[in-house]
Amino acid sequence: MNHFHHFTSENLKEIVNPRANETKLGEKIKTGFEGEKYVLLGIPESFGVKGNLGVGGTESLWPDFLKAFLNIQSTDKFRGDEISIVGHFDFKGLLEGQKLPVDNYRKAVEIIDAEVSSLIKEIVLKGKIPIVVGGGHNNCFPILKGVNEGLTSTGTLSTVGINAINLDAHSDFRQMEGRHSGNGFRYAYEAGYLKKYAIVGLHENYNSQILINELTENQNVHFSLFEDIFLREVQSYPQALEQAISFTQNEFTGIELDLDCIEGVLSSAATPSGISSIQARKYLFQTAKKCKVGYVHICEGATQLENGQKKPGAAKLVSYLVSDFIKANLTA
Repeated sequence: MNHFHHFTSENLKEIVNPRANETKLGEKIKTGFEGEKYVLLGIPESFGVKGNLGVGGTESLWPDFLKAFLNIQSTDKFRGDEISIVGHFDFKGLLEGQKLPVDNYRKAVEIIDAEVSSLIKEIVLKGKIPIVVGGGHNNCFPILKGVNEGLTSTGTLSTVGINAINLDAHSDFRQMEGRHSGNGFRYAYEAGYLKKYAIVGLHENYNSQILINELTENQNVHFSLFEDIFLREVQSYPQALEQAISFTQNEFTGIELDLDCIEGVLSSAATPSGISSIQARKYLFQTAKKCKVGYVHICEGATQLENGQKKPGAAKLVSYLVSDFIKANLTA
């Protein structure tokens, strides 16, 4: 892991803002692998997004998220010692220059895959649940790979293949044309790391008919459409969540949330019409309580894009999402 930075107690002191008569989460949280149940990891990169012809900037989320997360209140519902921060990757040195050929980014993603999967495996081998924040959705592939390798190495999983639920406007199941943020689940499925795949809230305008047909014909894929839920009212949002959970239930399942499906959140593919922040929080809460969780991955959001757009709200929202998941999962 040539590009990894370990998080230290000194880093904590630099970020946490103590206040009289309060206890901040950062005053209780552990570092390294010492959390009781969860290990938090940052992957602040946008090579996968650029390899998918998108606007870079997803590397901006992780540091702003940490500031928000470490300064929430430590309470009986979530003390802080349940989780530790192991650190974050810094892949900026992989590529130099602006507007490089798309293949350069896709080759860089292969290097990211190898380093991320190695660390994820190490977290799982220590009996912890990885919670991963930041970067593009390309990172679902190395996370799935690392979780599979960790679970099979310990004998917890007899054969390779776990499930995933993804709250997303896009399937990220596109063709294997080189690694990028739009095909991580396809690569994982073809490699056997992804067994059953459930997607909640796909947008018709951003998934080709060819791809929709393919997903429909695949018995290992279940999906709901945003338009069927919120326009046609074929099913309710709670029903769509329950169907996805039932499809993947009783087996290890990765919980994926692409922030570009949430209305108003800054990302390369930001949407003016999407689910609300409270609906996203309900998704994390329900899956945490009802699924056999293998990992959590929250990605694609940004606080500043390379085109100059700025919107800080994603950092605080992800802080809510991570704390919602932990509170629900601890009592599941």
